[in-house]
Amino acid sequence: MKKLLAGAVAGAAMLASPAQAQDDTGSVQVKLMGTAVLPDGKITSFNTDIVGLPAGTQTEANDNFVPTLAIEYFVTPQVSFETICCVTQHDVDAVSGLPDAELVSNAKLIPATLTAKYHFDAGAAKPYVGVGGAYFLWVADDPGAATLPLGVTDTDLSNELGFVLQAGVDVPLGDRGLWLSLDAKRYFVDTTARWFAGDTLAIETEHKLDPWVLSAGAAWRF
Repeated sequence: MKKLLAGAVAGAAMLASPAQAQDDTGSVQVKLMGTAVLPDGKITSFNTDIVGLPAGTQTEANDNFVPTLAIEYFVTPQVSFETICCVTQHDVDAVSGLPDAELVSNAKLIPATLTAKYHFDAGAAKPYVGVGGAYFLWVADDPGAATLPLGVTDTDLSNELGFVLQAGVDVPLGDRGLWLSLDAKRYFVDTTARWFAGDTLAIETEHKLDPWVLSAGAAWRF
């Protein structure tokens, strides 16, 4: 993945037409992008299991593709702060122990994110790296179909803080403030999943999320 991202940045720099560096201090950039959210979702520990899950039970979360809105403010031509807005939906399925069993359904996540970015001068193209914090807020999560026969009535995924690494490139398209933007983020966030039968905690597991979030789209700089 690192080699792929480096190749994308280098290729965009080669395609960009020569342009004189501009002073972006105080500029605001708005990005509208298509984003692939590629989470992990595997179990890292079992805290409670009164159901008796099969030995070797393991899970994964499905990928999703969503629109993303990003807003960025340039403190200096090299330093900016960026926040994103999107909602992504995922199911959690067993891949061993209970193959293909749906355990969590329609889990909706807001990955609230703020990154500080440093932009390099590569001619017209502007590669960047960033680092920041993230708060994963689950706004909905339903018991999966496979859990209902076990008497599960509610599922809960814990909201968690984490951090994120970022890299990408912005390439100008003409001289009217329109840019092509390619972006990759790697989040490091876990969650605790709980399944309840009435008021009884039946299963509690820790899950590694750590999604790759890969985006491409258009940006407008004002």
